[in-house]
Amino acid sequence: MSEIVSSQKPLVFKVTKQKPELIAPAKPTPNEFKELSEIDNQQRLRFFITLIQFYRSGPVDGPDPAKVIKEALGKALVAYYPLAGRLRQKEQGRLVIECNGEGIMFVEAHADVSLAQFGELLIPPFPCMEELHCDTSNSDAFLDYPFLLVQLRVLYNANKHVQVTRLKCGGFILTTKQNHAVLDAPGITQFMHAVAELVRGAEFPSVHPVWDRHLLCARNPPRVTCMHPEYDDEIDGPPASILPFTDVVHKIFFFGPTEIGNIRRLLPVGHSKKSTRFEILTACIWRSRTIAMQFNPKVEVRLRFLINFRHHKRNPPIPKGYYGNLMATPVAISTAQDLISNPLEYTLELIKNVKRSITEEYIMSMVDFLGTKGRPRFHRGACTYYLVDVSRVGLDQWDFGWGKPVYGGPSEVWFGRPTTGFGNYYLGGKNGKGETGILVPMCLPRWAMGRFVEELKSVSISGSSRM
Repeated sequence: MSEIVSSQKPLVFKVTKQKPELIAPAKPTPNEFKELSEIDNQQRLRFFITLIQFYRSGPVDGPDPAKVIKEALGKALVAYYPLAGRLRQKEQGRLVIECNGEGIMFVEAHADVSLAQFGELLIPPFPCMEELHCDTSNSDAFLDYPFLLVQLRVLYNANKHVQVTRLKCGGFILTTKQNHAVLDAPGITQFMHAVAELVRGAEFPSVHPVWDRHLLCARNPPRVTCMHPEYDDEIDGPPASILPFTDVVHKIFFFGPTEIGNIRRLLPVGHSKKSTRFEILTACIWRSRTIAMQFNPKVEVRLRFLINFRHHKRNPPIPKGYYGNLMATPVAISTAQDLISNPLEYTLELIKNVKRSITEEYIMSMVDFLGTKGRPRFHRGACTYYLVDVSRVGLDQWDFGWGKPVYGGPSEVWFGRPTTGFGNYYLGGKNGKGETGILVPMCLPRWAMGRFVEELKSVSISGSSRM
């Protein structure tokens, strides 16, 4: 483990944005209503996610990225026409899309700054994000609002917003802001790959988009056959003296092959060989965080993480090209004492058992649970650690003809609230030596961060002590 210290210097620049415009499908599309799945309809997904991509300069005499991306967005929306529609609310708060072709929002902008000024290591949070973000002035208007906004140098998109921001060095920044109720991270990646293919000259996207949200609607009659503690009503709470999360510290840690190898050496051979990088790293992070937070030994601690089940075996299978939300967020549960006093393989097995539980029946039981419980919220609290691994989603693979982005991913690396603690993403990235690995952001109270760092050092640097 090594701490990543951003090479960014204090940076202030001005972004001049052109007037936002709506990009409609390039050809007539059906006027109809599209139902969302039970997973899409969850209350927790009624917000917008902002992603950002930094691109180096292209040929001086090459095409204008804002122009060609804007044109390709219109072409892509012919196949992805629901994204050009608007959300409406039905009885009992259910959402439906009115496919009316209104379009996504697009903004073009210019920034008086070069890519080099952002530093050698491009890691969130980035300076002047309020300028680089798509316009969010109407973001609270969840209904009747574009699904996608795009800004190239500032690109915008409806219910998806896109902003393209041109830099003075010839590079550009693409920010997208999409409605999570309609698209998850693989879904937005699929759409933007289609846009990229059209920019590069393809006649049609190579992956045909599939709606089929009915596959994840509640059965009739619903059958809740599994336990779903991720939706427990109560909010956990350790002693009031450590809540809320005040005077918090943000740090980012790098785990490459060497660090992961050191952690593996702490495990019995059978566990080490049969465990994935994600499982091993997550076991280490969760256990170290629990030690650092000094919870009451009897308190229940939880790990909640996102599992994408696109490729799970199902009957019928989820078709290739489905771009709605396809994730479960199960929880591993232990007492703080058991997590701390047992060796690392105890924590590892908790995580592996949770992953094994995500069967076809579990997924449909979750769908039926959501369909009958009125969009419950997640169990939350400082004793619950939540993480989302986007290191392999492909957010850093969007190639519009200028190569892959120098950085592609979330514009923020942690999420949550001071009253309930913070979760974080796993990001793909490099350290200062150019080595490739996983970046793990962490947000903790200042008094806990020091212990967390020392715990990680004792594990991932030497790998010589049993946990």
